[in-house]
Parts: sequence; structure tokens; C-alpha cells
Amino acid sequence: MTDINVSALHFDHKLGLFGDHDNKSNPLKISEVKDLTIVQIAKFKKSQINIDQIKISNLSLPKNFPEVSNNDSLRILWTGPDTWICISQNSSALDEIKKSCSDSDFGITDLSHSRAVIQIQGEQSIDVLKKGSPLNFNQDNFTMNNCANTSYNGINIMIDYINTDPKTFNIYSLRSFGGSFYHSITDSALEYGYEGI
Repeated sequence: MTDINVSALHFDHKLGLFGDHDNKSNPLKISEVKDLTIVQIAKFKKSQINIDQIKISNLSLPKNFPEVSNNDSLRILWTGPDTWICISQNSSALDEIKKSCSDSDFGITDLSHSRAVIQIQGEQSIDVLKKGSPLNFNQDNFTMNNCANTSYNGINIMIDYINTDPKTFNIYSLRSFGGSFYHSITDSALEYGYEGI
């Protein structure tokens, strides 16, 4: 019987140095991000509520692609018209979302256990992502605190640009594709060398 607390990439993620890392002082870093609360919020079509009135952890819901609202405890990603993904390391985030978003206006779905999350960090991280994704990564189109739904070598993913120094991305895939996605990313990173942490 499988332990329900086993992370999505428990059997795939490897620690250590891989690929062309020799004589590189700062190789890419790839890790699994665990224990996140991931919640989808979708406004009902019949709802008349003005989303400008909604605040979650003092954050407004972003209104357009590729916006992300964030603070130290929560990131809210715009993923489509009247649809958002909230991501937090705080286990009480779902309760806070439910307090701010009434069930008569919003459908709220906990996706926490249905996603595999990889973080890739380093100067060549965009080059790794460009190998498999058609997303336009040019700075005037996609920069820190932007997000996008896209694909990577045929696997549907969501990319969240966390930081520019160093370049850091959290990438979400369906848990059932987690292993395939992880190996696709790490294979693409071998050219630059990476450290599994």
C-alpha cells in the first residue's frame, strides 16, 4: 500500500550533480516543491459580485494574463477569465480563501494533492524551458510575477516566474504526469549541468 504522504516526485527526484557541471561554480538547481496548498477559484457565471471587492490575505485577484498577486504567504495566479490558482505554504490558506470567497459566488477546489511541482533556478533556466515550451520568454512579455499555462514536450504545465535574481521558476504539472515531466526537464538541463537539491 502506498503512503498517501509520499510526494509526487518521491521516486523520481534525485539529489546530486548531473550533466555538464564540471568547472561550473553555479550550476542550475532543480528541486521538488512539496507541501503546498494549491486551490483553484472560479467565479460562477451567474455571480454578480465585483472581483475588485475580493481580498485574500490583503491581495486582490489579478485581472489579466499573465498577472500574479503575491505577498510573503500567498501567490494568486490568473489562469483564465474569472479563474485563479492560489498557492501557499500555509496549510490554513484554504480556510482563508473560503472566508473571502463565498460559495454562492465561487467554486473552490483544493488541487494540492493533484499536482507535481518542480523548481528550476539559475541563469540557464529559461533556456531549459525554451527547449520544450512554445511560451514567449522575452522579458517584455514574461517576467517576474508572471504566470502562464503552456505545454512542455506535450505535457500541460503552468509556469510561475518567482524571482529574477537568480532566475527562479515553479512549474506545475498534473501529478500523473509528474515523473515524465521531471525527466523531460532534467534531460533538457543536462547540457548546462544541474544540481538536484
